Amino acid sequence: MSEFTLPANSKVGNGKRWPTPNNGARVKSFRIYRWDPDKQANPTLDTYEIDLDHCGPMVLDALVKINDQIDPSLSYRRSCREGVCGSCAMNIDGHNTLACLTPIDSLKTGTSRITPLPHLPVLKDLIPDLTGLYAQYALIEPWLQSDQPPPDRERRQSPEERAKLDGMWECILCFCCSTSCPSYWWNQDKYLGPSILLQSYRWLADSRDQATGERLDRLEDPFRLYRCHTIMNCTKTCPKGLNPARAIGNTKHMISERG
Repeated sequence: MSEFTLPANSKVGNGKRWPTPNNGARVKSFRIYRWDPDKQANPTLDTYEIDLDHCGPMVLDALVKINDQIDPSLSYRRSCREGVCGSCAMNIDGHNTLACLTPIDSLKTGTSRITPLPHLPVLKDLIPDLTGLYAQYALIEPWLQSDQPPPDRERRQSPEERAKLDGMWECILCFCCSTSCPSYWWNQDKYLGPSILLQSYRWLADSRDQATGERLDRLEDPFRLYRCHTIMNCTKTCPKGLNPARAIGNTKHMISERG
């Protein structure tokens, strides 16, 4: 696997420039990170020029057009196209976000750069390896835990109890926040990172869950929780407008209250 970080590794060279659309077209250029594990070659940044009058409005539409009409070897993830699945998370002009929610017209003028999420191994082109993040997600046991027998229907909550989950259940595990966090960059083998800690607090705040003590025990560690230094990159980059830093602060408060 290729290890990709931002700023781009000095070994990343200029790649191909694909044909320019016809004269008079409204053109947008994209420099896209390319790396194929099956080829014995360093990564490159290939340039593609898109006729915006014959392309959908979002960055994901441009990637689909490139893959469909220009270069079928370009690899990336996508699924819902509606900002729900988190598959198309990538770094666009230096900002971690979702390609399906990023209008092309919102990008900087001139050539835009598209690279994988930073500081993760790369499987191919724009596809990062999320194995480590999913393992951390499993560590927090992200499901309702109760020693009570299941009720005949649902486990009830008051409107006030349910409101405590707002700002957390909307997380789609795109990992834009974790891969924008310097603390996670340097300690991702030990620090859980903002995305996983937001998901963890979602269960700590759930009035129906009865495993609060066990969950806090798993987090009370010098690295798993306390590598957060409130840099706030996670909150700035979240494409869903969530605040992982607040959830991390609330978790620290719960541990301190426990004494």
